[in-house]
Amino acid sequence: MSADTSVQEYVEMQPRIAWRRHILRWLIRNIPFRMLKLTITGTENIPDDGPAILMMNHISSLDPGLCMGAVTNRFVVPMTKIENTESPISAFAVWWWGSYTVNRGEIDRKALNNSIELLKSGQLILIAPEGTRQKNGLAPPKDGMVFIATKADAVIIPAAISGAIGWTEKWKKFQRPEIHVNFGRAFKFKMDGRTRIPRDELSAMTEEAMYQLALAVTDKSMRGVYSDVSKATTNHIEFV
Repeated sequence: MSADTSVQEYVEMQPRIAWRRHILRWLIRNIPFRMLKLTITGTENIPDDGPAILMMNHISSLDPGLCMGAVTNRFVVPMTKIENTESPISAFAVWWWGSYTVNRGEIDRKALNNSIELLKSGQLILIAPEGTRQKNGLAPPKDGMVFIATKADAVIIPAAISGAIGWTEKWKKFQRPEIHVNFGRAFKFKMDGRTRIPRDELSAMTEEAMYQLALAVTDKSMRGVYSDVSKATTNHIEFV
């Protein structure tokens, strides 16, 4: 998505670029996926339509591509850092798939609006709530993902990746990294008819969502600050 594309134009272009996404997803599944020992579970938790968010833990540069290739019942629309448009190869991939960018060092209103409007149009978007890669396991996120989800009344599906750390080193040794992509139970936030959620409640929703992501991470050593899943509560969420 270019900087001068309006939010409405971007939403309206989604059906027109489906053919490009078909091609790239086929390439992802038939080239890099074959170079991995890849296990994908929980795809039955991804709804076929309607506003939805893949809430992804972020441990390697492979993560977005893993989710984009693993989901086959619809297309994933990823939010990606603006830095990915600075090199010709990654910029081409961002453009070809039709990803949208975010400036991570500020409150990026356009990225927020893109996310909300994409969801309202029935898309499945990909967000890493922690923002940056966390090689030591899950870390506390900001409330942006929850804010977006509540504004669009979206379903959230935990997208938990295990085993992707160090994949380049293994490839260099002609080894196939063993990676597991697991999609956890889908849920929504309890809105009770409200359109505005207080900040303290947004934070509580964020904590409950992160524990659902932790439960979906199959490598328990990578659950980070959410390792004690006995603390997981469902006061603000309901499973769908």
